[in-house]
Amino acid sequence: MQELSGLASDGKQFYAVNDSDDGTLRIQVMGRDCVVTRTITAPINPYDVEDLALTPDGTLWASDTGDNNKSRPTVALHKVSPSGAVEVFRFTYPDGKHDAEALIVDKSGTPYIITKEPLGSALVYRPAAPLRTDAPVPLEQVARVSLSTTDTPGGPLEGKLDSRLVTGAASTADGSVIALRTYTDAYLYPVPGGDVVKALEGDPVRIPLPDEPQGEAIAFDPDGTLLSASEGVGTPIRAVAGAAALAQPIVPATTSAPPAAESGDDQVQAAPPSSSSWQNWPLALSLGGVVLVVALVIGLRMRRRA
Repeated sequence: MQELSGLASDGKQFYAVNDSDDGTLRIQVMGRDCVVTRTITAPINPYDVEDLALTPDGTLWASDTGDNNKSRPTVALHKVSPSGAVEVFRFTYPDGKHDAEALIVDKSGTPYIITKEPLGSALVYRPAAPLRTDAPVPLEQVARVSLSTTDTPGGPLEGKLDSRLVTGAASTADGSVIALRTYTDAYLYPVPGGDVVKALEGDPVRIPLPDEPQGEAIAFDPDGTLLSASEGVGTPIRAVAGAAALAQPIVPATTSAPPAAESGDDQVQAAPPSSSSWQNWPLALSLGGVVLVVALVIGLRMRRRA
């Protein structure tokens, strides 16, 4: 796709969206060979769609939150059913305008918008009140994510800044792992008890995504394979098999029964992720490797809105 910005997968099909369209929201549905099989069309006029989330019931959430010029009074999420029926929810930030390219929808259906901050940490917002379609809902900041610069090659700016800008997000189907991506790397976080905020306070596993010219799309297959892709016609989808398992806490093995606690119950605690867990990324490659799936063949030329 010319301006691929959002990607999702149900294990049988890919769902993809451009970051702008010609007055209509179009979600392309593709087979595993990346050939378009149908288009879900929603009768709305999005401004700048930057991410796509898929929930277990088949609902697609399009994150119309791009704002390069910091000029939008509201941002929007478009909740699209497989048939194309759509609900539009609008939001306002509590602290001024932001450009945001990443969306997570947790197991309870709560959306989290993650901003793209060039000079500081990414900010995480969620609705401060129940969603409604007749009026904007205020957002509240619930977390801040700081990412270090890396040497992973890629990105449009050809500098260290590419490795700090959050350009997409995803969640596994069961909500146990979430991922944030930059132009050059993916960061995987285990989600204890479904708590996204607590997850983002932890230490992530880093998986480099080198040589993507403008990597903005990220998703999980149901089996935990991490998928990523860049803007541009003919660019491939990258697949890292077994990636989600790397973010799960490790339960230490025992060779004999542990001593009984005073209550009479055996207790086994999971080891917390190491602060250096990002160094485990080569294991991801050995578990399945980085597989370049057949290139996207959608030749749509879409006009990006400033």
